[in-house]
Parts: sequence; structure tokens; C-alpha cells
Amino acid sequence: MKGLMNEFKKFISRGNVVDMAVGVIMGTTFTKIVTSLVNDVMMPAIGMVIGGTSFENFKYIIEPATETTAESAIYYGKFIQSIVDFLLVAIVVFAIVKLINALHKKEEAPKAPAGPTDAQITNELLKENNELLKKMLEK
Repeated sequence: MKGLMNEFKKFISRGNVVDMAVGVIMGTTFTKIVTSLVNDVMMPAIGMVIGGTSFENFKYIIEPATETTAESAIYYGKFIQSIVDFLLVAIVVFAIVKLINALHKKEEAPKAPAGPTDAQITNELLKENNELLKKMLEK
């Protein structure tokens, strides 16, 4: 039992598990923000454009409601609403990822200029040797 507990402690303290837990928690919270943006900000504006109604109200009535039975309908508006929600969430997530990537690029330190290559050093040494040899031969 003690060995199992030690193995569990080692597993849970690994960086990957902690990073994954943080990602799940942040993702859950971020989902609430994006859902609110879509439902509370974007969809009312889209509803105004399409005539002040929500997509969810669009339906095809198969059989109207009577006093004894409920309405039978195909709620294609809910399907359209789900597609619009997905597309808006995808656009928002894409924009946020682009913003984060742009911020990371700005934070990267500029690379130090590369020093001379081995070939350049060899060429320079050969030139110096040639000049010394010329001077020695001229004497």
C-alpha cells in the first residue's frame, strides 16, 4: 500500500499532470467567457439583423397543437443556432490564439548575431599566412 501511495505521489507531482489540470480548469472558465460573448453580445445583434427573432424560434410544424396533443415540429432553428454558436466560438478562439501568438513573438529576445563561420576563419588565417610568407620572401 505504501508503495502504491509513493507511486501515486510521483505520478500526481509530474509536470504534465499539473499542466493538464491547469489547462482543463482554464478551459472550463474560458468556455463560460466565450459562451457569454456569443449568447449575450453577438447573438442579440444577429437577432436584430434577422428581424428581432432568434434562430431557435424557426421551426417546421408537422402537426399543429390541439387541446389534447402537443405540437409536433422540426426545430431546424435550434440546429442553425448550434452551427452559428460553433462558428462564433471558433472565430473568437482563433482571434484570441492569434493575439496570444503575436504577444509571444514580441517577447522573444532578438537573436545575437552569429559569429564568423569556420570557413571564414580559415580563409582569414590563410590570407594572413600568405601575407607573412610574401613578406618573408621579399626580404
